[in-house]
Amino acid sequence: MLLKFLGHACFQIQTGRSTLILDPYLNDNPQAVTTPAEIRTDWILVTHGHSDHLGDAIEIATRNNATIITITEVARYCSVRGAKTHAMYIGGKHNFGDFTVKMTIALHGSSMGSDPIEYLGQPCGFLLFTGGKTVYYAGDTGLFGDMELIGRLHSIDLAILPIGDNYTMGPEDALEAVKMLKPKHVIPTHYNTWDIIAQNPEQFKKAVEDETGIPVTVLKPGETFEM
Repeated sequence: MLLKFLGHACFQIQTGRSTLILDPYLNDNPQAVTTPAEIRTDWILVTHGHSDHLGDAIEIATRNNATIITITEVARYCSVRGAKTHAMYIGGKHNFGDFTVKMTIALHGSSMGSDPIEYLGQPCGFLLFTGGKTVYYAGDTGLFGDMELIGRLHSIDLAILPIGDNYTMGPEDALEAVKMLKPKHVIPTHYNTWDIIAQNPEQFKKAVEDETGIPVTVLKPGETFEM
């Protein structure tokens, strides 16, 4: 499995037969290393309905005839705008061929628009199972105790965790998340896109590795990670 970091909280994942993109915020993303028009994908995973996560999902889905996998309310929002969708809900699991997705809780919000705001249900995270590997993509979330349960029920090979603070966990809480999840590897995300979420990922890496011994890989936009 090959992961490519596309900036902010967007990742592209190549499984054995499929290409997935997670939270494809590209057009207005100051970290973006590609454009929606350049994306080729089969599946799009969206954690919640904020513009920096739902992003360009509908455009990418319609151009690629790809399916958006997301929470039910976001699926409805995308469907009425012409995208193919597969709706799920927290705790649900579904096999999509060469990968399986299970939805987890995330402590955050979910809405689009401003006047009026359209609320789009419960935000989520994803457990992705493929090729004998398990990836936990936490989405935008604060720290929550059931991360320990997620780690106990699943042998997580890679945890992708936000560290930006203000809108999500900061580095200190993300360290506690690592301790509960007990993954084999960690990648930090959702930081340094704007000043309000500015962080030093190398300090987070050192703290996690010093306290847990679990390796952390800090990816720059455009870099890849293989496992």
